[in-house]
Amino acid sequence: MAMIIDGKALAKSIREDITKEIGTLNYQPTLAVVLVGTDPASATYVSMKEKACLEVGIASQAHRLAADVSQRELMMLITRLNADPAVNGILVQIPLPRQLDQTAIFGAIRRDKDVDGFHPMNVGLLNLGLSGALLPCTPAGVMEMLQSINYRLKGKHVVVVGRSNVVGKPMSTLFLLADATVTICHRYTENLGLYTRQADVLVVAVGKTNLITGDMVKPGAVVIDVGTNRVGSKLVGDVVYEDVKEVAAYITPVPGGVGPMTIAMLLKNTLLAAKMQHA
Repeated sequence: MAMIIDGKALAKSIREDITKEIGTLNYQPTLAVVLVGTDPASATYVSMKEKACLEVGIASQAHRLAADVSQRELMMLITRLNADPAVNGILVQIPLPRQLDQTAIFGAIRRDKDVDGFHPMNVGLLNLGLSGALLPCTPAGVMEMLQSINYRLKGKHVVVVGRSNVVGKPMSTLFLLADATVTICHRYTENLGLYTRQADVLVVAVGKTNLITGDMVKPGAVVIDVGTNRVGSKLVGDVVYEDVKEVAAYITPVPGGVGPMTIAMLLKNTLLAAKMQHA
């Protein structure tokens, strides 16, 4: 029976540390969140982020734009937020409507205000293993979870299922920097179980229910389920939790696993960005 890595409890501890550190500053970090359109899931995420900011002492600004906003209008808003010394972090909630160039938008955000870690310079610093990068929140949260169980990654075989720019790719880079051997799988990988059964650490970030079953997991593995899927009124991951927990040594639940850690890392990045700008 697997031990549960409680992301909710770990995130609470991290947020308490952030609250204490903010209390020692002579300024208040500020996060600006941009929400385009009225997608219910995105609106919920933004509300959760605003609430989390309030709890730790970070000021938040919400900029809600119509779904048909033009690229130029959004870029003008980002330019204003970049220039505003009171704003330390800028987050543009994804997904964005089709008329918007997501790559250009992320590239327009000032690198030291890019609390999502999506700016090309932050991506480049991460891939080169150089300091100074603001890291993508979900991969950074996963690394904190592994650290919380004192897991030694050096020499271990990590399999990452998913290759998105948000999770899969930066996650793989962080594992490589920790001296793990990394295999990346994706939707076109044939015989997925052949690879997942080799994993000492299995990270699944696809967004497909019931993707990983118990017979696809190596006994004693650490399983990190990043997937979030809505099934009726329930939130479930990519892993068949009840089956996999009988095989794995450690597992993250959905909800209450990676999700709270992602928000905790956003708060941590906002604090780090503020400190960088006030240095």
